[in-house]
Amino acid sequence: MNAIDSILEIKHISKFYPGVVALKDVSLEVRKGEVHALVGENGAGKSTLIKTCSGAIAPSEGKIIVNGKVFDSMTPALSEQNGIGVIYQEFNLVGDLSVAENIFLGRAIRKGIIVDQKAMEREAKKILKSLNIDINPHTLVKKLSVGYQQMVEIAKAVSQNAKLLIMDEPSAPLTNAEVESMFAIVDQLKKNGVTIIYISHRLDEIFRLSDRVTILRDGQYVSTLNTKDTNKDELVKYMVGRELTEIYPQRGSTCIKDEVIFEVIDVCGNGDRNISFQLHKGEVLGFGGLVGAGRTELAELIFGIKAKTSGKFLYNGKEISPRNPKEAIDCGIGLVPEDRKLKGALLGLSIKNNINMPTYPRISKGSVIDTKKESETAERYKNEISIKTPSLNQIVKNLSGGNQQKVILAKWLAADVDLLIFDEPTRGIDVGAKHEIYMLINTLVEQGKSVLMISSEMEELMGMSDRIIILSEGCIAGELKKEEYDQETIMRLAST
Repeated sequence: MNAIDSILEIKHISKFYPGVVALKDVSLEVRKGEVHALVGENGAGKSTLIKTCSGAIAPSEGKIIVNGKVFDSMTPALSEQNGIGVIYQEFNLVGDLSVAENIFLGRAIRKGIIVDQKAMEREAKKILKSLNIDINPHTLVKKLSVGYQQMVEIAKAVSQNAKLLIMDEPSAPLTNAEVESMFAIVDQLKKNGVTIIYISHRLDEIFRLSDRVTILRDGQYVSTLNTKDTNKDELVKYMVGRELTEIYPQRGSTCIKDEVIFEVIDVCGNGDRNISFQLHKGEVLGFGGLVGAGRTELAELIFGIKAKTSGKFLYNGKEISPRNPKEAIDCGIGLVPEDRKLKGALLGLSIKNNINMPTYPRISKGSVIDTKKESETAERYKNEISIKTPSLNQIVKNLSGGNQQKVILAKWLAADVDLLIFDEPTRGIDVGAKHEIYMLINTLVEQGKSVLMISSEMEELMGMSDRIIILSEGCIAGELKKEEYDQETIMRLAST
């Protein structure tokens, strides 16, 4: 490899935290003009590695070489000066400012001391056009969809003359249509001479976009492969250190009972209309549909976040009408929400606190918590669902995405609910952790619990559900039994 062919070289990078080795002696190189994928389970070190490149953290050991220049560590300013841009999962945009103002945020074009608004809009329009992005530079960012907000982030990086763009899980919050638009932008960036490091848990995307793929595991470099010369099974084996013979594990026995545990009768509200279905004991009932079809809105009605305007909920044959999540929990219903960081876990509290949150009323006398029971409960479910942590006092925000999801699930296991709603249960989770979540769902239904599962991943929906109900524009568009599953049929119903 000639130095001129390489835009970035990482040499023997390590990062140590007290009691934790985040990266250990990682070396790799990224070639000019390629899309270089970076994969690995949650906690493999991907985020730590890209943060050393962007200057968000300093490595404990090693060198970073950008276009032949050697650095012991980067800073955000130094990274930008050397043409490195990063699109993180959490956008760095100001909703009340326009698209143009966000693209030039902190770098406003001026005439003397006056901000030249028209010049910024002209330049923003040029940049957006070069990426084939159709957004009005006047538009306030808060009025854009998540997909368009991401495009603004990409345009902002391009405006800073980024020659190497790192994209961290860029498709995680996007609809299928938005993902296709994002793919087109990646293709255009590559044509424009921009090198891309692409991080994703979705292996289909890796094969669609990348030229080469590097695998990390447990903070260490495993291998770099030409994408065209490998396959999903090989990547999974490298990522998890073992073969996952069944991504969607079969259940040990038929779990579904004739008993109807939950029934929805002509329910309207929160944008949904005339929703009716039954959920049986021991069943995984999947909900498909496009974003905005009313799937999350239905979950919010059932869990008492929003009020229904008409219709009935029957739980074990008895009518219920939860006015808030507490009343839903008291009925025996739990929700693992789509946005686990915002709505699912209290990120600033410990694993122990999070797991015990629904049980505190049972293990407290007045304001005094039975700390022995608190620790026992947390320890039990940490072990039962294999939450990887050095301590139950670990703050949840410091866990990987998969382990955060397990903490939320442990909370509902501790609450002993019989109906669990999973809204996008594996979004942003690596393939190994996905498999573990699927195994846990199977264990739940084998124990006689029932699951409503909302998913935008077609394979997941078909692989895990006993039946699938498809929503479109707030209404039920169709219902499919397992023998009727077909991607084209699901998409046709979702688009009606």
